[in-house]
Amino acid sequence: MANETVFKRYEGNPIITPAAVPTANTIFNSAAVRFGKGYAGVFRVDTQNLECELHAGFSDDGIQWKLNPERITVETDDPDVAPGGPVNPYDPRVTPLEGEFIVTYCSYPAGPGPHMGMARTKDFKSFQLVSEILFPYNRNAVVFPRKVDGSYAALHRPSDPYHTRYGDIFYATSPDLVHWGNHRYLFGPRSGWQSGKVGAGPYPLETPEGWLMIYHGVRITCNGYIYSAGAALLDLEKPWKLLYRTKRYLLAPTTEYERTGDVPNVVFPNAAILDEKTRQIRLYYGAADTCVGLATADLDEVIAFVKENSL
Repeated sequence: MANETVFKRYEGNPIITPAAVPTANTIFNSAAVRFGKGYAGVFRVDTQNLECELHAGFSDDGIQWKLNPERITVETDDPDVAPGGPVNPYDPRVTPLEGEFIVTYCSYPAGPGPHMGMARTKDFKSFQLVSEILFPYNRNAVVFPRKVDGSYAALHRPSDPYHTRYGDIFYATSPDLVHWGNHRYLFGPRSGWQSGKVGAGPYPLETPEGWLMIYHGVRITCNGYIYSAGAALLDLEKPWKLLYRTKRYLLAPTTEYERTGDVPNVVFPNAAILDEKTRQIRLYYGAADTCVGLATADLDEVIAFVKENSL
């Protein structure tokens, strides 16, 4: 199976550009989910003063989006937490869970460095802080869409203060979404397109074959970093057990909008929406740290590709 037949880019890509928010320099690495009869999402907006914000957005068809011009304010009753929410939040993931939506994001205050926060919402209008769930240094986290063996579950990637050769994926559990532990190693970099580092992407999709996990891999070259997307299948009841993992990438930067931008050569998957009737996956990804792209694939073809091209 040729890999270009698995994920097909939407002909109208990019679907979101900086024009969607008047104060934006770039909009990328954003997450969308089904919401009511349409779609909603949380979008990374890097402003014209080059600081990160999160903005909510809505769409009837998942392609044409209207983003709120004002940033998301994360509310909390904790008097010790600074009002207004996280500092420089970026790269959100959104997971539907128990009748609400869980937003995970990295934030980057001047002092402690990158760490993971979590907020919850039911309407994408009001957001409440859950906790700062993983302290420095950590750059990627996404929550599973249901409890596993009675506990909430997440994938995350410990990191360091810089974009260096450090990035392995771990599995963790929590009784309440606040206290996280029981960390188990999942996998790390391998050769080729994922030789530098790896990180979890969208929330894992539950299938009879296992949890389908789409992730990003980084190759570090003499000209910089190249971000591509691959996939893995994890055991349904013990998701820290890896069943299959793609040796070949599923999507890599080959178009102009993926190769040219604020950070060239980037495909960064943040959201995957499965249509249960058509079995089509919609993959939303950041392109060149500048805009948002959309690609689609058949679920069964993706699973077959992962098995046939496994490490």
